[in-house]
Amino acid sequence: MALQAEIAAALKKVRNPRTGRDVTEQVRDIGSTTEGRVHLTLLLDKGDDPALARAVRQVLEPLAGVTDVQVEVKDADSVPQPKSRALPVMDQAPAAQPRGSAPTPVSYPNLGNILAVSSGKGGVGKSTVASNLAVALAKKGKRVGLMDADIYGPNIPRMMGVNAPPAVINEKIIPLEAHGVKIISLGFLIDRDQPAIWRGPIVMKIISQFLRDVAWGELDHFIVDMPPGTGDAQLSLVQATPVTGAIIVTTPQEVSVGDALRGVRMFERVGVPVRGIVENMSWFECPHCGKPTSLFGSGGGERLATEVGLPLLAQIPMYPRVMEAADRGEPIVVADPDSAAAKAITALADKLG
Repeated sequence: MALQAEIAAALKKVRNPRTGRDVTEQVRDIGSTTEGRVHLTLLLDKGDDPALARAVRQVLEPLAGVTDVQVEVKDADSVPQPKSRALPVMDQAPAAQPRGSAPTPVSYPNLGNILAVSSGKGGVGKSTVASNLAVALAKKGKRVGLMDADIYGPNIPRMMGVNAPPAVINEKIIPLEAHGVKIISLGFLIDRDQPAIWRGPIVMKIISQFLRDVAWGELDHFIVDMPPGTGDAQLSLVQATPVTGAIIVTTPQEVSVGDALRGVRMFERVGVPVRGIVENMSWFECPHCGKPTSLFGSGGGERLATEVGLPLLAQIPMYPRVMEAADRGEPIVVADPDSAAAKAITALADKLG
């Protein structure tokens, strides 16, 4: 059997839970090279499970002669339909929002206090703050959910020490749990080396699905780890549901502070109250003598807080065990609760919870 025929046969084994049919009608532009590299486009419609991309890869990789599989995910609405399909009747009302209009946010009262943890740039420890804050709130007896909305770099699975495909029961995704926190992440649904080369519509669908289709239960706090910057994910979140508030994570250096300022202004423009500024890596704390050293300057977080008229919620020292524990899947508030870094995060949880 030719490779193209084997690929077509394998794709028929992948079922879309939403439609009950195989994914062959959602696949476009299948190509292969003489070296066995396979590339195809998978169209995802509203309500489709992003894990379908992973399922497609898994059925194609074992085929004889296949050395690599690349699945490009696209929004079905953005791709012209085949000419053989009937055109829509003018009298039919479109199911989608009219072009140019923003979707109406949907309230999820069961999620409790929805708090976005954001930053203007990467590398400032935003995910570290989000994961530790969630665990610190759980240690206070709160019911906490943690959504990893950083779809381009989902690090929460490693930091929380869990990574497995979540179960689906009665069409609801069951979040994984660690350290008393319910967790969902795109990292649970795609392969570790799979890049998320996705634009706004797909980002919106993933965030909406994580809000709507995950069995969160009743929560007191819902922490959202945002990707850095002021792009699609931030706008998608605030368009999907009313966000209670946001905190902006920065480091003391001016480059980080300048980007964080843009993050503050973005949330203000979309009507999300910013609770305050968290300065991470405020100083390096020697693990032997405890002496502080300002590696990235000092006072940046306080200057930003003063400029925007917001409180400086926390100053978290740079402590080697924070990174070591995160790599093991142990937030510092669990691994070393008596450290200065853990105490700073616990104090932050007291202010927010």
